[in-house]
Amino acid sequence: MSVEQAYEVLGRAGELPYGQARTIMVEEALRLAEAAADERLAYRIRHYLRNEYSQSGERAKAFAVFVRCLSDYDRNPELGEEHRLFWGFKGTVTGLTRFPEIPLVRTLAVLDDMERRYRLAGEGLQPVYMCRAVVTQHIHGAEAAEEWYTRWHAAPRTRLSDCEGCDPSSKVAYLGARGRDEDAMALAEPLLRGELGCDEQPQTILTELLPIYLRTGRLDAAVDAHRRAYRAQRDRLSELWGIAVHLEFCARTGNEARGLELLERHLGWLDRAPTPYDGMRFAAAGALLLRRLAEIGHGDVSVRRPAHGDRPAAEVLAADLRAELTREALDLAARFDARNGTPEQGRLVRDLLDAEPLVDHLPLTPYARRAPAPSPAPAPQEDFGGVDDVDRLFDLAEEHWRRREFAAALAAWRRVDAVAGDLSAVQRGRRVDGEGLERLLTGDPQGAIELWRRSAELYAQGGDEESARSATSRYASVLCQAGQAEAGLPLLESTYAWLNSHGADPRRVLAARGRLAAAYGEAGRTDDALALLDAEPAPTEPDDLGDQEMIRARVLGAAGREAELTPVLRRAVGGFRESGQRAVLAEAAFLLGRRLAASEAEEEAAEADALLTEAITNAPVDMAGLRAAAYAVRGGHLLGRGDAARAAEDLVEAVAGFTAEGSHHQAAYARQDLCVAYLETGRYLEAAETAEEALPLFTAHGDADAARRTRYLLANAQRDLGEVDAAAETFTRLAEDERADQPSAAARLLVQAGDLLSRLDKDATAAERFAAAAEASTAAGDPYGTVQALRRRALCVMWSGSAEDGLTAMAGARAALANLPGDEPAALAWETALVDFDEARILGALERFDEAIAGAERAAAAFADLDQKDPAEAAARLRADLIAARSGPADAGS
Repeated sequence: MSVEQAYEVLGRAGELPYGQARTIMVEEALRLAEAAADERLAYRIRHYLRNEYSQSGERAKAFAVFVRCLSDYDRNPELGEEHRLFWGFKGTVTGLTRFPEIPLVRTLAVLDDMERRYRLAGEGLQPVYMCRAVVTQHIHGAEAAEEWYTRWHAAPRTRLSDCEGCDPSSKVAYLGARGRDEDAMALAEPLLRGELGCDEQPQTILTELLPIYLRTGRLDAAVDAHRRAYRAQRDRLSELWGIAVHLEFCARTGNEARGLELLERHLGWLDRAPTPYDGMRFAAAGALLLRRLAEIGHGDVSVRRPAHGDRPAAEVLAADLRAELTREALDLAARFDARNGTPEQGRLVRDLLDAEPLVDHLPLTPYARRAPAPSPAPAPQEDFGGVDDVDRLFDLAEEHWRRREFAAALAAWRRVDAVAGDLSAVQRGRRVDGEGLERLLTGDPQGAIELWRRSAELYAQGGDEESARSATSRYASVLCQAGQAEAGLPLLESTYAWLNSHGADPRRVLAARGRLAAAYGEAGRTDDALALLDAEPAPTEPDDLGDQEMIRARVLGAAGREAELTPVLRRAVGGFRESGQRAVLAEAAFLLGRRLAASEAEEEAAEADALLTEAITNAPVDMAGLRAAAYAVRGGHLLGRGDAARAAEDLVEAVAGFTAEGSHHQAAYARQDLCVAYLETGRYLEAAETAEEALPLFTAHGDADAARRTRYLLANAQRDLGEVDAAAETFTRLAEDERADQPSAAARLLVQAGDLLSRLDKDATAAERFAAAAEASTAAGDPYGTVQALRRRALCVMWSGSAEDGLTAMAGARAALANLPGDEPAALAWETALVDFDEARILGALERFDEAIAGAERAAAAFADLDQKDPAEAAARLRADLIAARSGPADAGS
C-alpha cells in the first residue's frame, strides 16, 4: 500500500458527483492511508470523508468521523487542520438537533465545547451565535431565538463563518419563520443578483424564499424559484428537506399533479432520509399534498411506492399513503418534542398538515397558463329563440352547415326540437340529417352512415328524391373514407349521375361531384378526379369555388403532385375570403401558409406569415388543433428566419394547444422547436425543462431520431445553464448512441464532453473522453480529428497528475501525424506545430527544459510561417518562460 495510491484514489473521487460512488472511493483512500501508516494523511482524509457523508445524505456517519477527528487532534495537535476541525463543529451542532435519539444535553455540550475552543483559539464568535440561534429555534421556536439571531447578524464575519452565499440563506430561513418577509428578501437580494454564491447557492436560498414569495404575492418569482431550485436539488438525497418544501409549494399553489409527480419520484428517499427531521418534513409535506388531491376529487389515485429492503414495489392508495405519512410525521414530531421538552416541532408539523392553498392555480410554465384560445372575433350567432317556423329553422341549420358553422347549425336543430309538433317524413329526414352531422362531429362515422341512410329513406317516403340522393351521396362518401370504397364508390357515381341529369339544385350537384372526385382521388384515380372537377357546370359562387379547389388540392396531394398545389390553394383561399366562410378559410390559409413557409423567396415568406395569422384568427373554437398547428408552423418559420423571440411566443401557444387537444406527439415536436428558440434567446432553464418534457414523449412514440436531437439540445441547455457535469454526461450518452452508425458525430460529441470535464478540472475523466473521441475519429476516417483528440488527451493526462504519462500519450499524437494527408502541407504544419507546443508544455512540467525550449521554438517558427500571429506569440512566450525556469536555479545559486 502506498501514499501515492491514496492520493490517486482521492483525486479520482473528486471527479465524481456527491453520492455513494464518490463516498466509497474516499473511504478507500482512507483505508490506503491507514494501511500506509500515514497518520497525518488519514486525519486529513477523515475531514474530507465527514463532508462526503454530509453531502451524500449520511449525516449520522458524519458525526462519528467528526468525533474521531476531534479525538485525534486533542491527542496530537500537530496534526493541524484546525480550520477544517473548527468548521466541522457547525454542521455537527446543527445536525445533532435533527436526530431525536440524540439527547439534547449532548448537543448543548458540543455547542459549549465549540464556543470554548473558538475563544481559546481567538476566533470570532459569529458562527457560534449562528449555531445557538438554530438550536434555540429548533427547541423553543423562532421568537425565542431572537437574541441569538441579533448577535449573529451584528457580529463581524470570520474565516469560520458560512460563506457569503450560505450565511444569508440561513438568516432568510430565520426571518421567514418570524414573518419578516421584506427583511428576508432585502437580505437575499445580493445573492439573487449573482454577487455572491457557492455550490449550495442559489438553490438553497431560493427554496427558503418560496413561501415568502407566495405570501407576498411575488408569484412569478415563486415559479422561477421552484423551477431553478428543484432542478439543482432533485438528484441529491441530502436535499430531501428542500424536496419537502417543493411538495408543499405544489400543494398550496394548485399544482397537485406536479406535486404527485415529485412525491412518486422521491418517495423512496423517505426510507433512507438523511436525518429523521428531514424525513418528518417530507412525510408531512407529502401528506399535505395527498390531502389536497382528495379535496380536489382525486383521492382515489394510486401512488407507486418503490421497493425497500424486503418490501416489494407496490401501488398504494393515496388515502392509505396519506394516513401512513401523517402518522410518521406526527410520531417523529412527538419524539422530537419529548427529547426537547417543548411542543414546537409538533406545532410546526400540524400547521403543515393543515395548511391551506395560498393560490388557486399558479402555472409553472408559459404554456400551462394557456387554454385553447377562442377565435379572436367569433362569428355572430343567430338568436333562434324568436324563430318558430320549422322549415325556416331547417333552412337556417342547413345554411350554417354549408358554411361549416356547425355550432349554429346544431343550435337551429335544437330549436326545431323545442318548437316542432308532428313532422312530415321530409322534415324528419331533415332532422335526422342534423343528427348524422352531430355523430360525425363527435367521431362516430358509422353512426353518421346509419343516420344518413335513414334520412335518405325518409326523404324517399316523402317523395323528395333529390334530397334522398343527396343524403345517399353523403353517407357513401363516409363509407369511402372508412375504407369501404367497394360499397361507397358505386353509390357516389350513381347519385351524382342522377343529380346531374335531373336538374337538381346546382349546389347539390357540385357537392356530389366533389365527393365523387375526392373518392376517386383516394382510390388513386387521379386523372378521373381532376377531369370531374374540371367538368361543367363550373362553380359560380366563391364558396363553391373554394370547396372545389380544396378537393383538387387533396387529390393532387394524394398523387404526390406537390408542385401544382400552390395556385390551387391560392384559388381556394380567395374563394373563402370572398364568401366569408371563416372555418374553411382558416384551413385553406393554413395549408397555403405552411407551403409558402418552406419557400426561400422573401415575398413568399412574408405571405406565409400573413396566411398563418389568417388561419389563427379565423379558426373557431372547435378547430383548436388547426390553430395549434398554425402556431407551430409560424413559430418554426420565425425560428428559421432568425426571430427566435417571436417564435418562442408562437411555439408556447402551439404546445398549449396540442396538449389541451391531447395531441402529445405533436406537442413534443413543438417543444423541440421551442427548446431551440429558448436556447437562442438565452432562456436556458426553460430550454432544459422543455427538452426534458419532450424526451419521454419521443421515447414513448419510438422516434429515436427526434429523441437524439432533443438530447443534444438538452446537453447544450445544461451546458449554458451551468450544469456542466450533466451536460458532459448527456454528450457522452449521445456519443454512445451515435458511435456505431455515425462515428464522426460521436467523436464531436465526445470532444464536447471532454471540453466540459476539463473545464471542471476533471482531467482524468476528460482524458478518457478524448481517447474515445480519437478512436471514433479513426473509425470515421478523420485523421485530423484523431491527432487533435490524442493531443488534448495528453494534456489532460498531465493535468490529472502524471506528466510522464502525459508525455507518453503525446507520443501517440505525434505518431498519428504520419496519417495526415501529404497534399495539405499547411494543415500538416499547423497540427505539427500544435503538437510541438503542447509537448513543450509537458516537457517543461518534467523540467526537461532543453527539449521543451526546442519544441517551443519549432512551434513558434511554424506558426509564424503560417502567418498565425497570436499562436506564434504564445509559443514565443512559452519559450521565454521555459528559459527563465531553466536559469532559475543558477540565478538563485549566484
